[in-house]
Amino acid sequence: MSDTTGKIGWIDMSVDDADGIRDFYKAVVGWGSDEVSMGDYADYAMTASDGEAVSGICHARGSNADLKGGWLIYITVADVEASAAACEANGGEVIVPVRGLAGGRFCVIRDPSGATAALYQA
Repeated sequence: MSDTTGKIGWIDMSVDDADGIRDFYKAVVGWGSDEVSMGDYADYAMTASDGEAVSGICHARGSNADLKGGWLIYITVADVEASAAACEANGGEVIVPVRGLAGGRFCVIRDPSGATAALYQA
């Protein structure tokens, strides 16, 4: 298996109107979509023409309530706890604490310029 540390492993966005934004990208870029159950609602895995999931479009509620607007990249790291600590030590902020996601762990950070990114450890 190749090392994916430092690569962008996923991208998604959280918006108030996930259904409408899903339909927008289906019309504009030709993506398909698969529902991802979130319990009492569904988010969407957007798919390329070959059926491969390429991004996510999520409702800005539940654990995503504070992640509104814009695409969020997920950068693969070797140790998410160490990367979160390094973020804070270098002038950034952890805005979503480390927690489980898709068989791994992640957090969301804000860098000193104000940009956000997720850090993901498989």
